[in-house]
Amino acid sequence: MDIFAKCYKFTDAKKAQMMGVYPYFKPISTAQTSEVIINGERKIVCCSNNYLGLTIHPRVKEASIKAIKKYGTSCTGSRFLSGSLDIHDEVEKKFAKFIGKESATLFTTGHHVNQGVISALVGRGDVVITDKLDHASILDGCRLSYGEMVRFKHNDMEDLERVLKKYEDKPKLIVVDGVFSMEGDICNLPEIVRLAKFYNSRIMVDDAHSLGVLGRNGRGTAEHFGLELDVDLIMVTASKSLASIGGFIAGREEVVHYIKHFARSLIFTASLPPAQVAAISVSLDIIEEEPERRERLWEITNRMLQGFKDLGFNTRYSQTPIIPIVIGGGLQKVFAVCRSLFDEGVFASPVLPPAVPEGEELIRTSYMAIHTDEQLEFVLDKFAKVGRQFDIIPGGTYKGKRIKLKSLKRSYPRRMVSKFVLGTKKWMKEIFGNRFTKK
Repeated sequence: MDIFAKCYKFTDAKKAQMMGVYPYFKPISTAQTSEVIINGERKIVCCSNNYLGLTIHPRVKEASIKAIKKYGTSCTGSRFLSGSLDIHDEVEKKFAKFIGKESATLFTTGHHVNQGVISALVGRGDVVITDKLDHASILDGCRLSYGEMVRFKHNDMEDLERVLKKYEDKPKLIVVDGVFSMEGDICNLPEIVRLAKFYNSRIMVDDAHSLGVLGRNGRGTAEHFGLELDVDLIMVTASKSLASIGGFIAGREEVVHYIKHFARSLIFTASLPPAQVAAISVSLDIIEEEPERRERLWEITNRMLQGFKDLGFNTRYSQTPIIPIVIGGGLQKVFAVCRSLFDEGVFASPVLPPAVPEGEELIRTSYMAIHTDEQLEFVLDKFAKVGRQFDIIPGGTYKGKRIKLKSLKRSYPRRMVSKFVLGTKKWMKEIFGNRFTKK
Protein backbone atom coordinates (compact mmCIF):
# COMPACT_ATOMS: atom_id res chain seq x y z
CA MET A 1 0.00 0.00 0.00
CA ASP A 2 1.40 3.39 -1.07
CA ILE A 3 1.25 6.11 1.60
CA PHE A 4 0.49 8.57 -1.23
CA ALA A 5 -2.69 6.65 -2.18
CA LYS A 6 -4.85 9.08 -0.21
CA CYS A 7 -3.37 11.95 -2.22
CA TYR A 8 -4.27 10.38 -5.56
CA LYS A 9 -7.84 9.76 -4.40
CA PHE A 10 -8.37 13.31 -3.17
CA THR A 11 -10.16 15.05 -6.03
CA ASP A 12 -12.92 17.02 -4.31
CA ALA A 13 -11.01 20.30 -4.14
CA LYS A 14 -10.26 20.09 -7.86
CA LYS A 15 -13.94 19.47 -8.54
CA ALA A 16 -14.78 22.59 -6.57
CA GLN A 17 -12.22 24.54 -8.60
CA MET A 18 -13.75 23.28 -11.85
CA MET A 19 -17.19 24.32 -10.64
CA GLY A 20 -15.93 27.79 -9.79
CA VAL A 21 -16.89 27.61 -6.10
CA TYR A 22 -13.49 26.86 -4.53
CA PRO A 23 -12.96 29.75 -2.09
CA TYR A 24 -9.37 29.27 -0.89
CA PHE A 25 -5.81 30.32 -1.81
CA LYS A 26 -6.86 33.31 -3.89
CA PRO A 27 -3.78 34.95 -5.49
CA ILE A 28 -3.64 38.59 -4.31
CA SER A 29 -1.31 40.69 -6.46
CA THR A 30 -1.29 43.92 -4.41
CA ALA A 31 -0.58 45.04 -0.86
CA GLN A 32 -3.27 44.03 1.62
CA THR A 33 -5.21 47.23 2.04
CA SER A 34 -8.96 47.77 2.06
CA GLU A 35 -8.92 46.92 -1.67
CA VAL A 36 -6.87 44.27 -3.48
CA ILE A 37 -6.45 42.96 -7.01
CA ILE A 38 -7.24 39.26 -7.53
CA ASN A 39 -6.91 37.83 -11.04
CA GLY A 40 -6.95 41.35 -12.44
CA GLU A 41 -10.15 42.38 -10.65
CA ARG A 42 -10.49 44.86 -7.80
CA LYS A 43 -12.19 43.59 -4.64
CA ILE A 44 -13.15 45.22 -1.35
CA VAL A 45 -11.44 43.23 1.42
CA CYS A 46 -13.70 42.08 4.25
CA CYS A 47 -11.62 39.16 5.54
CA SER A 48 -8.35 40.72 6.69
CA ASN A 49 -6.97 40.81 10.23
CA ASN A 50 -5.05 44.00 9.43
CA TYR A 51 -7.28 45.79 11.93
CA LEU A 52 -5.38 49.07 12.20
CA GLY A 53 -4.16 49.09 8.61
CA LEU A 54 -0.50 49.20 9.63
CA THR A 55 0.81 46.85 6.94
CA ILE A 56 0.93 49.84 4.58
CA HIS A 57 1.98 52.48 7.11
CA PRO A 58 5.04 54.35 5.73
CA ARG A 59 6.91 54.14 9.05
CA VAL A 60 6.41 50.39 9.28
CA LYS A 61 7.64 49.80 5.74
CA GLU A 62 10.62 52.10 6.19
CA ALA A 63 11.65 50.37 9.42
CA SER A 64 11.59 47.00 7.67
CA ILE A 65 13.73 48.30 4.84
CA LYS A 66 16.30 49.75 7.25
CA ALA A 67 16.46 46.48 9.17
CA ILE A 68 17.22 44.52 6.01
CA LYS A 69 19.98 46.95 5.08
CA LYS A 70 21.59 46.53 8.50
CA TYR A 71 20.95 42.86 9.35
CA GLY A 72 20.21 41.18 6.03
CA THR A 73 17.18 39.08 5.22
CA SER A 74 17.43 36.21 7.73
CA CYS A 75 18.97 35.11 11.01
CA THR A 76 19.46 31.55 9.67
CA GLY A 77 19.25 30.00 13.10
CA SER A 78 17.24 29.44 16.27
CA ARG A 79 16.89 32.08 18.96
CA PHE A 80 18.37 29.47 21.28
CA LEU A 81 21.66 29.39 19.36
CA SER A 82 22.88 31.84 16.71
CA GLY A 83 19.65 33.51 15.64
CA SER A 84 19.07 36.05 18.40
CA LEU A 85 19.69 39.70 17.49
CA ASP A 86 19.77 42.76 19.68
CA ILE A 87 16.51 43.92 18.07
CA HIS A 88 14.83 40.71 19.25
CA ASP A 89 15.74 41.57 22.83
CA GLU A 90 14.71 45.19 22.39
CA VAL A 91 11.26 44.39 20.98
CA GLU A 92 10.65 41.85 23.77
CA LYS A 93 11.33 44.49 26.40
CA LYS A 94 9.16 47.00 24.55
CA PHE A 95 6.26 44.57 24.30
CA ALA A 96 6.51 43.51 27.96
CA LYS A 97 6.37 47.15 29.02
CA PHE A 98 3.46 47.85 26.66
CA ILE A 99 1.41 44.90 27.88
CA GLY A 100 2.27 45.48 31.55
CA LYS A 101 4.21 42.29 32.29
CA GLU A 102 7.69 41.65 33.68
CA SER A 103 9.03 39.76 30.68
CA ALA A 104 8.20 38.56 27.16
CA THR A 105 9.62 36.22 24.55
CA LEU A 106 9.21 36.49 20.78
CA PHE A 107 8.42 33.37 18.76
CA THR A 108 8.51 33.02 14.96
CA THR A 109 4.73 32.58 14.60
CA GLY A 110 1.70 32.91 16.82
CA HIS A 111 0.92 29.25 16.24
CA HIS A 112 4.35 28.42 17.63
CA VAL A 113 3.59 30.40 20.79
CA ASN A 114 0.54 28.33 21.68
CA GLN A 115 2.23 25.08 20.70
CA GLY A 116 5.37 25.84 22.68
CA VAL A 117 3.97 27.50 25.77
CA ILE A 118 1.19 25.02 26.51
CA SER A 119 3.31 21.94 25.83
CA ALA A 120 6.15 23.36 27.96
CA LEU A 121 3.97 24.23 30.96
CA VAL A 122 1.43 21.39 31.00
CA GLY A 123 3.07 18.12 31.98
CA ARG A 124 2.02 14.72 33.29
CA GLY A 125 -0.55 15.09 36.06
CA ASP A 126 -1.45 18.65 34.97
CA VAL A 127 -4.70 19.79 33.36
CA VAL A 128 -5.22 22.37 30.60
CA ILE A 129 -8.77 23.73 30.34
CA THR A 130 -9.95 25.34 27.11
CA ASP A 131 -13.05 26.92 25.64
CA LYS A 132 -14.57 24.67 22.95
CA LEU A 133 -14.20 27.46 20.39
CA ASP A 134 -10.55 28.27 21.15
CA HIS A 135 -8.24 28.60 18.17
CA ALA A 136 -6.78 25.46 16.56
CA SER A 137 -3.26 26.42 17.68
CA ILE A 138 -4.38 26.17 21.32
CA LEU A 139 -5.77 22.73 20.61
CA ASP A 140 -2.48 21.74 18.96
CA GLY A 141 -0.51 22.93 21.98
CA CYS A 142 -2.72 20.87 24.27
CA ARG A 143 -2.25 17.78 22.12
CA LEU A 144 1.53 18.19 22.22
CA SER A 145 1.56 18.40 26.00
CA TYR A 146 1.70 15.41 28.34
CA GLY A 147 -1.18 16.73 30.41
CA GLU A 148 -4.92 16.19 30.22
CA MET A 149 -6.99 18.52 28.07
CA VAL A 150 -10.55 19.32 29.17
CA ARG A 151 -12.91 21.67 27.32
CA PHE A 152 -15.89 23.67 28.53
CA LYS A 153 -18.87 24.97 26.54
CA HIS A 154 -18.25 28.24 24.76
CA ASN A 155 -18.25 31.13 27.24
CA ASP A 156 -20.33 29.00 29.61
CA MET A 157 -19.12 29.82 33.11
CA GLU A 158 -21.25 27.18 34.80
CA ASP A 159 -19.60 24.54 32.66
CA LEU A 160 -16.17 26.00 33.40
CA GLU A 161 -16.87 25.77 37.12
CA ARG A 162 -17.98 22.17 36.69
CA VAL A 163 -14.61 21.35 35.11
CA LEU A 164 -12.65 23.28 37.74
CA LYS A 165 -14.45 21.45 40.55
CA LYS A 166 -13.67 18.10 38.96
CA TYR A 167 -9.94 18.87 38.83
CA GLU A 168 -9.76 20.97 41.98
CA ASP A 169 -6.74 19.11 43.37
CA LYS A 170 -4.63 19.19 40.19
CA PRO A 171 -2.35 21.92 38.77
CA LYS A 172 -4.44 23.74 36.16
CA LEU A 173 -4.08 26.22 33.31
CA ILE A 174 -7.14 27.87 31.73
CA VAL A 175 -6.45 28.95 28.14
CA VAL A 176 -9.00 31.15 26.34
CA ASP A 177 -9.21 33.41 23.33
CA GLY A 178 -9.73 37.04 24.25
CA VAL A 179 -11.71 37.62 21.06
CA PHE A 180 -12.94 34.48 19.32
CA SER A 181 -11.70 34.50 15.75
CA MET A 182 -14.83 33.27 13.97
CA GLU A 183 -17.60 34.46 16.29
CA GLY A 184 -16.26 37.93 17.11
CA ASP A 185 -17.40 37.76 20.74
CA ILE A 186 -15.25 38.42 23.82
CA CYS A 187 -14.47 35.90 26.55
CA ASN A 188 -16.10 36.44 29.95
CA LEU A 189 -12.77 37.29 31.55
CA PRO A 190 -14.13 38.74 34.82
CA GLU A 191 -15.89 35.48 35.65
CA ILE A 192 -12.94 33.38 34.45
CA VAL A 193 -10.67 35.33 36.79
CA ARG A 194 -13.07 34.88 39.70
CA LEU A 195 -13.33 31.13 39.17
CA ALA A 196 -9.60 30.72 38.58
CA LYS A 197 -8.82 32.38 41.89
CA PHE A 198 -11.37 30.30 43.76
CA TYR A 199 -10.16 26.99 42.28
CA ASN A 200 -6.46 27.88 42.25
CA SER A 201 -5.91 27.87 38.47
CA ARG A 202 -3.60 29.94 36.28
CA ILE A 203 -4.92 31.88 33.28
CA MET A 204 -3.49 32.34 29.78
CA VAL A 205 -5.31 34.65 27.34
CA ASP A 206 -4.75 34.47 23.59
CA ASP A 207 -5.05 38.11 22.50
CA ALA A 208 -4.36 37.51 18.81
CA HIS A 209 -7.49 39.44 17.77
CA SER A 210 -7.58 41.75 20.80
CA LEU A 211 -4.26 43.62 20.73
CA GLY A 212 -4.68 47.05 19.18
CA VAL A 213 -8.45 46.58 19.25
CA LEU A 214 -9.63 46.20 22.87
CA GLY A 215 -8.74 48.38 25.82
CA ARG A 216 -8.27 52.10 26.23
CA ASN A 217 -4.68 51.85 25.03
CA GLY A 218 -5.15 48.84 22.77
CA ARG A 219 -3.53 46.41 25.21
CA GLY A 220 -6.20 43.77 24.79
CA THR A 221 -8.80 41.86 26.76
CA ALA A 222 -7.31 42.26 30.23
CA GLU A 223 -7.12 46.05 29.85
CA HIS A 224 -10.64 46.07 28.40
CA PHE A 225 -11.96 44.57 31.65
CA GLY A 226 -9.45 46.25 33.99
CA LEU A 227 -7.91 42.89 34.91
CA GLU A 228 -4.32 43.30 33.76
CA LEU A 229 -2.89 42.16 37.11
CA ASP A 230 -5.13 39.08 37.21
CA VAL A 231 -4.05 37.34 33.99
CA ASP A 232 -0.91 35.24 34.35
CA LEU A 233 0.10 34.92 30.70
CA ILE A 234 -0.83 36.97 27.66
CA MET A 235 -0.20 35.60 24.19
CA VAL A 236 -0.26 37.88 21.15
CA THR A 237 0.29 37.29 17.46
CA ALA A 238 2.12 39.91 15.43
CA SER A 239 0.27 39.02 12.23
CA LYS A 240 -2.82 41.11 12.96
CA SER A 241 -2.62 44.62 14.42
CA LEU A 242 1.18 44.47 14.60
CA ALA A 243 1.45 44.23 10.80
CA SER A 244 4.08 41.52 10.73
CA ILE A 245 4.37 37.87 11.72
CA GLY A 246 5.48 36.18 14.91
CA GLY A 247 4.07 36.01 18.41
CA PHE A 248 4.79 36.93 22.04
CA ILE A 249 4.19 35.31 25.37
CA ALA A 250 4.33 37.71 28.31
CA GLY A 251 4.16 37.12 32.05
CA ARG A 252 6.31 36.83 35.18
CA GLU A 253 10.04 36.73 34.51
CA GLU A 254 10.54 33.27 36.05
CA VAL A 255 7.75 31.77 33.97
CA VAL A 256 8.91 33.31 30.70
CA HIS A 257 12.48 32.25 31.47
CA TYR A 258 11.28 28.67 31.90
CA ILE A 259 9.32 28.78 28.63
CA LYS A 260 12.39 30.04 26.74
CA HIS A 261 14.28 26.91 27.78
CA PHE A 262 11.53 24.31 27.31
CA ALA A 263 9.34 25.47 24.39
CA ARG A 264 10.36 23.23 21.50
CA SER A 265 8.71 25.48 18.92
CA LEU A 266 11.08 28.26 20.00
CA ILE A 267 14.23 26.18 20.44
CA PHE A 268 13.97 24.26 17.17
CA THR A 269 12.71 27.00 14.84
CA ALA A 270 14.69 29.69 13.04
CA SER A 271 14.12 33.11 14.56
CA LEU A 272 11.98 35.89 13.16
CA PRO A 273 13.72 37.81 10.30
CA PRO A 274 14.98 41.33 11.06
CA ALA A 275 12.49 43.12 8.80
CA GLN A 276 9.57 41.51 10.64
CA VAL A 277 10.98 42.40 14.06
CA ALA A 278 11.43 46.03 13.03
CA ALA A 279 7.85 46.16 11.75
CA ILE A 280 6.56 44.91 15.11
CA SER A 281 8.57 47.49 17.03
CA VAL A 282 7.29 50.45 15.03
CA SER A 283 3.73 49.12 15.05
CA LEU A 284 3.78 49.10 18.85
CA ASP A 285 4.83 52.75 18.76
CA ILE A 286 2.03 53.65 16.35
CA ILE A 287 -0.62 51.89 18.46
CA GLU A 288 0.38 54.14 21.35
CA GLU A 289 0.84 57.31 19.29
CA GLU A 290 -2.21 57.10 17.00
CA PRO A 291 -5.28 56.15 19.10
CA GLU A 292 -7.45 57.66 16.40
CA ARG A 293 -6.91 54.49 14.36
CA ARG A 294 -8.58 52.43 17.06
CA GLU A 295 -11.34 55.00 17.41
CA ARG A 296 -12.01 54.81 13.68
CA LEU A 297 -12.01 51.00 13.82
CA TRP A 298 -14.72 51.03 16.48
CA GLU A 299 -16.74 53.60 14.56
CA ILE A 300 -16.62 51.24 11.56
CA THR A 301 -17.41 48.20 13.71
CA ASN A 302 -20.51 49.76 15.24
CA ARG A 303 -21.66 51.04 11.86
CA MET A 304 -21.32 47.64 10.16
CA LEU A 305 -22.88 45.70 13.03
CA GLN A 306 -25.89 47.97 13.00
CA GLY A 307 -26.01 47.98 9.20
CA PHE A 308 -26.12 44.20 8.95
CA LYS A 309 -28.72 43.96 11.71
CA ASP A 310 -30.90 46.61 10.05
CA LEU A 311 -30.80 44.56 6.83
CA GLY A 312 -31.97 41.50 8.74
CA PHE A 313 -28.75 39.48 8.90
CA ASN A 314 -27.89 37.28 11.87
CA THR A 315 -24.52 38.43 13.28
CA ARG A 316 -24.56 36.04 16.23
CA TYR A 317 -22.93 37.51 19.35
CA SER A 318 -20.32 39.68 17.66
CA GLN A 319 -18.95 42.58 19.69
CA THR A 320 -15.81 43.34 17.68
CA PRO A 321 -14.53 44.08 14.14
CA ILE A 322 -15.05 40.36 13.43
CA ILE A 323 -18.67 40.16 12.26
CA PRO A 324 -20.01 36.74 11.23
CA ILE A 325 -22.95 36.62 8.83
CA VAL A 326 -24.95 33.43 9.33
CA ILE A 327 -25.95 31.87 6.01
CA GLY A 328 -27.15 28.35 6.88
CA GLY A 329 -28.52 25.96 4.30
CA GLY A 330 -25.44 23.76 3.99
CA LEU A 331 -22.13 23.93 2.18
CA GLN A 332 -23.54 24.42 -1.30
CA LYS A 333 -25.35 27.56 -0.24
CA VAL A 334 -22.47 29.18 1.67
CA PHE A 335 -20.08 28.41 -1.23
CA ALA A 336 -22.51 29.94 -3.71
CA VAL A 337 -23.12 33.00 -1.53
CA CYS A 338 -19.39 33.53 -1.06
CA ARG A 339 -18.76 33.28 -4.79
CA SER A 340 -21.67 35.61 -5.59
CA LEU A 341 -20.27 38.20 -3.19
CA PHE A 342 -16.85 37.80 -4.81
CA ASP A 343 -18.36 38.34 -8.26
CA GLU A 344 -20.02 41.48 -6.90
CA GLY A 345 -16.65 42.77 -5.68
CA VAL A 346 -16.60 41.70 -2.00
CA PHE A 347 -13.80 39.44 -0.73
CA ALA A 348 -14.99 37.57 2.38
CA SER A 349 -14.41 34.09 3.85
CA PRO A 350 -16.74 31.10 4.29
CA VAL A 351 -16.75 29.20 7.59
CA LEU A 352 -18.04 25.65 7.47
CA PRO A 353 -18.79 22.68 9.73
CA PRO A 354 -17.27 21.46 11.97
CA ALA A 355 -16.02 24.96 12.82
CA VAL A 356 -19.69 25.89 13.16
CA PRO A 357 -22.71 23.63 13.73
CA GLU A 358 -24.50 22.06 10.74
CA GLY A 359 -27.02 24.53 9.38
CA GLU A 360 -25.19 27.56 10.81
CA GLU A 361 -22.61 28.02 8.07
CA LEU A 362 -21.46 31.62 7.88
CA ILE A 363 -19.47 34.24 6.04
CA ARG A 364 -16.77 35.73 8.28
CA THR A 365 -16.27 39.45 7.72
CA SER A 366 -13.73 41.65 9.47
CA TYR A 367 -12.92 45.33 9.18
CA MET A 368 -9.97 47.71 9.19
CA ALA A 369 -9.49 51.27 10.31
CA ILE A 370 -8.59 52.17 6.72
CA HIS A 371 -11.94 51.20 5.19
CA THR A 372 -13.66 54.25 3.72
CA ASP A 373 -17.32 55.12 4.21
CA GLU A 374 -17.89 54.50 0.51
CA GLN A 375 -16.38 51.02 0.73
CA LEU A 376 -18.52 50.17 3.75
CA GLU A 377 -21.69 51.26 1.95
CA PHE A 378 -20.62 49.20 -1.07
CA VAL A 379 -20.20 46.11 1.12
CA LEU A 380 -23.59 46.53 2.80
CA ASP A 381 -25.24 47.09 -0.57
CA LYS A 382 -23.73 43.92 -2.05
CA PHE A 383 -24.55 41.84 1.01
CA ALA A 384 -28.13 43.11 0.79
CA LYS A 385 -28.34 42.18 -2.89
CA VAL A 386 -26.89 38.70 -2.46
CA GLY A 387 -28.74 38.13 0.82
CA ARG A 388 -32.08 38.72 -0.89
CA GLN A 389 -31.15 36.54 -3.85
CA PHE A 390 -30.43 33.62 -1.53
CA ASP A 391 -33.36 34.11 0.87
CA ILE A 392 -31.05 34.99 3.77
CA ILE A 393 -32.93 38.22 4.32
CA PRO A 394 -36.44 39.12 3.07
CA GLY A 395 -36.96 39.29 -0.68
CA GLY A 396 -34.95 36.24 -1.80
CA THR A 397 -35.15 34.00 -4.86
CA TYR A 398 -32.95 31.06 -3.88
CA LYS A 399 -35.43 28.38 -2.78
CA GLY A 400 -34.89 25.20 -4.76
CA LYS A 401 -33.40 26.92 -7.79
CA ARG A 402 -30.21 26.21 -9.64
CA ILE A 403 -26.98 27.75 -8.41
CA LYS A 404 -25.80 30.25 -11.03
CA LEU A 405 -22.45 31.96 -10.87
CA LYS A 406 -21.28 34.66 -13.25
CA SER A 407 -17.95 33.07 -14.06
CA LEU A 408 -19.38 29.63 -14.99
CA LYS A 409 -20.16 28.67 -18.56
CA ARG A 410 -23.12 26.67 -17.28
CA SER A 411 -25.19 26.31 -14.13
CA TYR A 412 -25.03 23.18 -12.02
CA PRO A 413 -28.23 21.47 -10.85
CA ARG A 414 -28.70 21.05 -7.11
CA ARG A 415 -28.34 17.28 -7.37
CA MET A 416 -24.84 17.65 -8.84
CA VAL A 417 -23.80 20.17 -6.22
CA SER A 418 -25.25 17.97 -3.49
CA LYS A 419 -23.20 15.03 -4.74
CA PHE A 420 -20.10 17.20 -4.54
CA VAL A 421 -21.05 18.40 -1.04
CA LEU A 422 -21.30 14.87 0.34
CA GLY A 423 -17.62 14.39 -0.38
CA THR A 424 -16.78 17.91 0.72
CA LYS A 425 -17.71 17.34 4.37
CA LYS A 426 -15.02 14.70 4.67
CA TRP A 427 -12.21 16.56 2.93
CA MET A 428 -13.03 19.79 4.72
CA LYS A 429 -12.28 18.00 8.00
CA GLU A 430 -9.16 16.30 6.71
CA ILE A 431 -7.59 19.11 4.71
CA PHE A 432 -8.89 22.32 6.26
CA GLY A 433 -9.51 21.11 9.80
CA ASN A 434 -6.44 22.82 11.26
CA ARG A 435 -7.55 26.12 9.76
CA PHE A 436 -11.23 26.10 10.51
CA THR A 437 -11.77 23.39 13.12
CA LYS A 438 -11.65 24.24 16.79
CA LYS A 439 -13.42 21.16 18.06
